[in-house]
Amino acid sequence: MTSLIILLQAAANMAWGYLGAAIGAGLATVGAGIGIGKIGQGAMEGMARQPESSGDIRTSMIIAAALVEGVALLSVVLCLLVVFTK
Repeated sequence: MTSLIILLQAAANMAWGYLGAAIGAGLATVGAGIGIGKIGQGAMEGMARQPESSGDIRTSMIIAAALVEGVALLSVVLCLLVVFTK
């Protein structure tokens, strides 16, 4: 019951919504950067171990990085929608 009261009080105060959207957008951006960095690291290690399959690894890396970037862009857009629709 107390958590419901806290949520209602936070919803009544618009500043918490803006703060949450800003933190969410920042976390999405940082998470995407870390994820794409890990993808690149794994691809470079794979290419160093098997240079003959570098084309396939590069293609898979680009597809995975694009998917991560798409999810990050979607989350940033949703956070911005929270800010601009209030």
